This record gives sequence, C-alpha cells and structure tokens, in this order.
Amino acid sequence: MPARSPMKRLAAVGTAMALGLAGCSSPTADSPSSASNAPKPAPNTSAPEGLETFYTQSLDWEKCGSVIECATIQVPMDYENPEGESIELALNRRAVDGATRNILVNPGGPGGSGLDMVSSTVPSMFSDDLQRAYNVIGFDPRGVGESSPITCQSAAETDKGRQENLLAWVPEDQHEIIESAEDYAADCASNTGELLDHVDTESAARDMDVIRAVLGDAQLDYLGVSYGTFLGATYADLFPQNVGRFVLDGAMDPSLPAAEVTLAQAVGFEKEIDAWLASCLESGNCPFTGTVEEAKVQLQQFFAQVENEPMTASDGRVVPIIDFVNGFILPLYDDASWSYLTDAMNAAVNDGNVDIILSLADLSADRQSDGTYASNSSDAYVAIDCLDRPTDSSQEAMQAEATELMRAAPTLGKYLAYSGIACEALDFESTGKPEVLDAKGSNEILVIGTVGDPATPYKWSEALAKQLDNATLLTYEGHGHTAYGRSNECITKAVDEYLIDGKVPEAGTRC
Repeated sequence: MPARSPMKRLAAVGTAMALGLAGCSSPTADSPSSASNAPKPAPNTSAPEGLETFYTQSLDWEKCGSVIECATIQVPMDYENPEGESIELALNRRAVDGATRNILVNPGGPGGSGLDMVSSTVPSMFSDDLQRAYNVIGFDPRGVGESSPITCQSAAETDKGRQENLLAWVPEDQHEIIESAEDYAADCASNTGELLDHVDTESAARDMDVIRAVLGDAQLDYLGVSYGTFLGATYADLFPQNVGRFVLDGAMDPSLPAAEVTLAQAVGFEKEIDAWLASCLESGNCPFTGTVEEAKVQLQQFFAQVENEPMTASDGRVVPIIDFVNGFILPLYDDASWSYLTDAMNAAVNDGNVDIILSLADLSADRQSDGTYASNSSDAYVAIDCLDRPTDSSQEAMQAEATELMRAAPTLGKYLAYSGIACEALDFESTGKPEVLDAKGSNEILVIGTVGDPATPYKWSEALAKQLDNATLLTYEGHGHTAYGRSNECITKAVDEYLIDGKVPEAGTRC
C-alpha cells in the first residue's frame, strides 16, 4: 500500500479511494504447531513503568484456520494514561515446527491489515526457507481491521461518495467537498469515540513492544513494507535496544513534511506513467500512439474527458475521474501488472468500457462484489496519516501546493492536491511531526529501496538508511513498489541471509 496518498485522504470526503498493493504468489506446505512448540527466548522483562500488567499478560493462541492461529492482547488506549481505558489488538501467526524465531510483519498503509498479510500474502511473499525459519506474526495496528477499528460511514455512504464528481480544484465544488468532509469527520468521531485521537504511529510502535514482550522475545524481529517502514523506524527509535533483525522495504523518509511527501509521490507516479507508456506503445496493443510524450498528452486529454463526462460501468455505478484515477494507478505498483493496465485502458478508451478500471478501484478500496467493504483501510488511513504529519490546510497553502503539483506532475498532480481538507475536518491536532529517526545504538537494520518505486521513491530509502545510526541499504534495480517477494532471486537471497543467518549484505549491493 502507498506510504502516503493524498487521494486517500480525500477518500474521506467522497472524492477518492485508497490505493493498495497486491502480492505475488507461491505455495507453502507449512502447518501450524501448537503454542507449546513456539520458541521461548529469554524475555526482556524490563517493562516501562506503569505498563507491567500489559507487558506480562499471556497469549492464548487458538486455531482460526487450517494453518493460522489467532489471539488478542490488551494495550492502553493512551500511553500517557495507562491506567485509563484499554483497547484490544488482534494477532495471528503461522507457526511451524522447528522455527527458532518469531517475526512481526506489517503490510503498509497506514491501514493495512497484518492479519490479512499473514493469512493471505506471506505464502507468496516469503521464501520457503524464511517460512521454515520463522513463526510469522501478524497484527492489525490500533484502529485497523480487527483491532478496535475506526468506524466512520456505511458501505452505501462510501459508494455514494465515490460516485460524486467533485473536483477539489474547482471553486464551485470545493465548498461541497468541505461540507462532505465535515459530515464524514462527525461520523468518525461519533462512531469511533476517543480512540480516534490515539491511532498515531508512535502509539502503534509502543504496541509492538508489548507484542514483543508477550511473545517472550528479548528483541523484536520485524519486516515492514511501505508505511510499515515508518512504523518500524519509529519503533527502532523508541526502543533501539529491543531491535533484533529489521527489514524496512520501500522506505519512507520520516524527516519530510506532508507537502514534500505528496510532491515526491506525484513525481514518482509521473515517471512510472512514462515507463508504462513506453511498454504500452512497444506492445502494439496500446490505445495511444506516437512517442511517449505524445501518448501522455492523449492520456491527459482522456482524463479531462472523464472529468467532464464521468463513465458508467455495466453495474450502473458512475465512475468519476478520481475513482478512475485510483483504478488506473493501482497496476503501476507492480510492473508485472502493466499489461493488465493496458487492457483496462484499451477497454475504456476504445470501447467506452470502464468495468476493468472500476474493478481495480474496488480492489484498492477493498470493496467486495456484494457491495460491502472488507476493511476500514481508508478510514484508518485518514486518521493515522493526519495525526502523524501536520498539514497546512489554509486556502493559500493548498492552492500553492496544487500549482506546484500540476507543474511537477502534469498528468496526476491536480488529483493529489487539496489533501488538507480531510485533516482540517477531523479537527484534532497532529501529534507527530517530521523528524530524523536515528535509532541510535540499535542492531544493524536492512533498508531496501527500489529505483523505480513510485509510491516510496528510492531517495527516501537512501535518506532513511543515512538517518538510521546503524543501517545498510540494499537496492533493487527495477520498477514497482517494494522489492522482497516481487523482484528477483538476488533480493530474496540477501534478505533471507540477513533474517535467517544474521548476515548483512555488503554496503552498496545492487540487485
């Protein structure tokens, strides 16, 4: 999932939906062992003052699928008031006989489900060697999925918002967008309550240390992708002495302010559109013609056409430009999906058939065929992201940002603008801020960057590797978002040797 999508923030006000990240697949034959077979390393018993009850609670694993076990734990809603209300976190695991370590995973977002990652993605993402070496532990971060979830609006209300053709850069539409944002925020506050103020990344990182303790691990082994790298870096900065083997794949740069994050992603996707168009034109099956630049002008003209005349799918749902763009962007996360994007655009441009694009937009939003939504990822994204990074939502600042986005990314820039509207409507102060996270004194951390990553640009991985006190950068020379599980054997070997044997790749390794 993307580290930060302004369109996802606008999902809250009915003008856009979430982007997602699909994994590759390969089978595994591992089966769960009983809880008694889990590794029992010497625990780190030093609980922070006031948190002893949480750090010493017991895990009760129960089967919740053919190869999955589930459990829940309690954590404080507010770590500054641990004697106050507590909330429940949901965990699951793939436990294997003979595994000597536990590894905690996070799929990104914010708002991605670690439970789904363990149950669905791990068998295809992790190598067989890694799955044999580790019990893989998933958790839904606070406010996400099954962990005391944020709740805002109904599926019908979400569908209605997605079909509204409101454009934030059009003054006549912006007033209606702001009203929708305020209604959405009121629903979130009413349906979620006090938790809405406590779903920030730092609190989620503190939850991870409780998980480490109740697993009985002296140090935490962790693999986080996309936003999961920010969560992991935050943990490492808070608890450097508790860092075991950490892989941060598709890194975020925690020192960047919100506007710079948005701009970098806009430029990243603009470059990836160029790469896809080159492939599309070469295929002989492209709905556009001429050079890459000529084809991009045709794409922009088609987007303008959809802005003026939203398309209608065969199920009767209207597909305005924002939902269209969310469907369009999804295959850009993995170059293995570029041919599918070409087919989708052929259908839309040549046949007026928007069904494939809508199916992609539904996939990114976790919408099911029956009209329900399988997760609260969009709602969680908005709340977590707005808490983590302050956004200047003044009209002057948003207009200036929109101008810069349109200049730097003429195809997608305007669709990424005005993200501050949703945060302003939520009406709470950001508790996070852009800052360097150095995790001084930690064990060596492995950061992975993909040169052609549009969602978490490569320069972010370079920056995080430099900021961390003890880190090595591993580079994948390819396209798409993140690397492990979707790139090549060189990356797989380097990550496996680090996680299984503790062998860090040589500095400067490129795959």
